[in-house]
Amino acid sequence: MYQKFKKAWFTNPRKDILAGMTVAFALIPEAIAFSILAGVDPMVGLYASFCIALTISIVGGRSGMISAATGAMASLMGPIIAKYGIEYLFAATILTGIIQYLMGILKFGKFITFIPHSVVTGFVNALAIIIFMAQFPNFVDANWQMYLMVIGTLAIVYLLPLLTKAVPSALVAIIVMTIISMTMHLDLRTVGDMGEITQALPFFHLPNIELSLHAIWSILPFSLALAVVGITESLMTATIVDEMTDTKSDKNKEVKGQGIANIVSGLFGGMAGCAMIGQTVINVKSGGRTRLSTFVSGVFLLFLILVLGNVVKQIPMAALVGVMFMVSIGTFDWSSLKTIAKIPRSDALVMVVTVAIVVATSDLAIGVVSGVVLSAVIFGWKLARIKAHATIESSGTKVYHITGQLFFGTMTHFVDLFDYKNDPDRVTIDFSSSHVWDHSAVTAIAKATLKYQQLDKQVLIIGLNDESKRLVDQVGLAKPSGH
Repeated sequence: MYQKFKKAWFTNPRKDILAGMTVAFALIPEAIAFSILAGVDPMVGLYASFCIALTISIVGGRSGMISAATGAMASLMGPIIAKYGIEYLFAATILTGIIQYLMGILKFGKFITFIPHSVVTGFVNALAIIIFMAQFPNFVDANWQMYLMVIGTLAIVYLLPLLTKAVPSALVAIIVMTIISMTMHLDLRTVGDMGEITQALPFFHLPNIELSLHAIWSILPFSLALAVVGITESLMTATIVDEMTDTKSDKNKEVKGQGIANIVSGLFGGMAGCAMIGQTVINVKSGGRTRLSTFVSGVFLLFLILVLGNVVKQIPMAALVGVMFMVSIGTFDWSSLKTIAKIPRSDALVMVVTVAIVVATSDLAIGVVSGVVLSAVIFGWKLARIKAHATIESSGTKVYHITGQLFFGTMTHFVDLFDYKNDPDRVTIDFSSSHVWDHSAVTAIAKATLKYQQLDKQVLIIGLNDESKRLVDQVGLAKPSGH
């Protein structure tokens, strides 16, 4: 037990602590921005980020992944605030957590395996583009100092690792640029300009709402949407981190962990959140690998708010913009641009459509679902091909050799494969190169068999594999004369 705990928390302490500190700086402006997007006080997003990061570090299923308040979730909260008020947002956050926990128990995490690689690649690239584009508003009415500071930040981020990797270059860049900005009194937009930061601890608070089925029913649609979006983004991010670190994660545990984290957030005045690909990339690229990095990001975030609040307010947004540009560049799968001409056109189409929808809607869940549906349609179209090659045996029996998959998509075509009237009195249908998948397939066999029987012709079904035979026998619509 001790060894397992040590492996999960303390195999990489120095890098994890520094990486967590770096992430904490990047969390502050994001949490404030998402709070404004949701229409709530900036502290709601900051408290959520603290509670979620701290909780998920303990109960999550993916080490080194950062979860906090996110834009995808915040974009769904406006109607709740407008219609019911802040207390109902806290209640909806708790209900979101409960739904996610139930999803974890029902093992919803396994559904990530149904997401094709082309959709994952499209998701990653779209997210990189969104992160990049999200920095543009910071350049509105910006002066030359802003541009120089962004360039300086990027220079430190990319050049410092050539000298030393002892400290995350992004952390050094933020600290150095903040010192320069403060000492030279530069005319720059700062974190404090984004919203008021109150130096106060979050406190336990039960949502002040009417405890009735009507109240729960009112927020249920919002909570369901939040739960689905949160789980989609979290599972996708976990999969990306799996690939980046060449390690595995427990997806169902992560789903339950996200649920617990959101319940805690709602009980301490926070809004619902989920995994953050941008901050996760910062963490991983800064050396964060274990649960300690996520834990530190939450604790240090609170430390920055409570103890260094006045200093945090003076962090120039230009430094954080530079870091997020680095995240965007590091997140984008540049190899996909080289391989897009080599991969099947259908996969390339799925990837491009996923990117286009996510960028156009800024809704990750819609983009991923659209990509999966398109992949399924293309796969079904490719699969919906069934053929029959006919031979005549010396005995006069006509044998139909079936190739392709027999399922609902090929049912009608299968029934039309045979020349019922002109075929001899004995016909054999050979499924050695085919597979019977569903009820529709069995019904198709029954229809073909019945057509021959109505013409007083004998039909022999052969070559069914064990799974196909079990399905045919189980449904009982077709009684093959032989196997």
